[in-house]
Amino acid sequence: MAEGLRAEWEPLRKVAVHRPGIEMFFGLLEPYAALYERAFSRYEARREHDTLVRTLREEFGVRVLRLKETILDAADRDPAVRRRLVDWAHETVTLRGGRAEVAEARRSMEQNADALDSLHFFTLLLLNPVIEVGRGSTGGGVDVRVPGQEPLANLYFMRDQQAVTGRGLVVGRPAKQQRLREPGITRFLWDILGIPVAGTVEEPGTFEGGDFMPMGEFALVGTGDRTNPAGVSQFLGFDPGFDEIGVVHQPGHPLIPGDRPDPMVDMHLDTYFNVAGSGVVIGSGVLLRRAEVDVYHRTGEGYVRSGETVSLDDYIRAKGFAVIDLSILEQLSYAANVLCIRDGSILAVEGERVMQTVLQNLERKAARDPHRYGRLLRHAEEDYRRIRGAGRFFPHRKEFSRHGVEVWPLHLENLTGGYGGPHCMTCALERG
Repeated sequence: MAEGLRAEWEPLRKVAVHRPGIEMFFGLLEPYAALYERAFSRYEARREHDTLVRTLREEFGVRVLRLKETILDAADRDPAVRRRLVDWAHETVTLRGGRAEVAEARRSMEQNADALDSLHFFTLLLLNPVIEVGRGSTGGGVDVRVPGQEPLANLYFMRDQQAVTGRGLVVGRPAKQQRLREPGITRFLWDILGIPVAGTVEEPGTFEGGDFMPMGEFALVGTGDRTNPAGVSQFLGFDPGFDEIGVVHQPGHPLIPGDRPDPMVDMHLDTYFNVAGSGVVIGSGVLLRRAEVDVYHRTGEGYVRSGETVSLDDYIRAKGFAVIDLSILEQLSYAANVLCIRDGSILAVEGERVMQTVLQNLERKAARDPHRYGRLLRHAEEDYRRIRGAGRFFPHRKEFSRHGVEVWPLHLENLTGGYGGPHCMTCALERG
């Protein structure tokens, strides 16, 4: 880990993941407030995640570290880790009521700690509960409320809390309140694993790992709804270890009116651009042509902007990469969110059923707001008719074999409902 990650196409050796648990249940009570794209089956989502992990381990020999299990194993082995987990969990709980009742509840929590398993305290971190003490019961009982306290329903998207650069791991700072506590938990994992931190993005900066793409001699950093200019500036200040950085500005979607943009359709760089191999990338052509890139070069005084601004499409082609173009519907259906396992081998979302659910959700959005989503829906429907007529749903496309790319499709119809694919769900820790 000390040398960091240089390129998305280097052989993947180790990843960290989080199998979604009870926090996803609370997220599905109101999917849109939880930053999900749509409602879906939690049971099936967990089965799909198991398949993702099994594929990484058994088909490719990748070492997979589970966030929860790794933390709990360490807490059960090491009293210092257990104490840190317990103290942090108790700090997370919000107690409300009279001063005496709250003080007594705090004492009770501490007294009961030894009797409770480590999972109890990890779950407190996930759910961030409010406990109302001494109300609503003749016996002075306790009323526990969780909704509204932002349980970490997006934690299974393990890409975003950090980025592993050419010089080590940078802890991010999510842009959305619902995700703001996530880097604390993942940093707990890095501490347990002994992974050093090269830097931490702080307020007013925001930075999410889905906006970072290492490309060998250069890297791309997206900026927009999730990663802001202050976050990019801090990130560059940590010297991520690349001679050149292309800062990619999130493009507005051409089929959504400019007066009412929807940044969720391309929230991260890896939702419309990704790597399939050392000479092949995949992306939405209409967005790659609209995304502007500011080029920075590393100097003795840090990264300095060259003054050059080009489209992402022109920039990446000038670097010698072939581009596999995605349709509007394919991009909306997480086709760009592939995970490169080794040079020319990728995990990708099996597209047909995801396209159907994305279309259904888009139909509901267009019915509520035709001005905002009407054109996008019509174009997506045309894409679906054309793709179905050709009988080649993503990723079963001739372009992959033409460029020597091996594709492993995964059924992720439910997991993608949270707004991401296999790239978003994995934090690559070691490649090479």
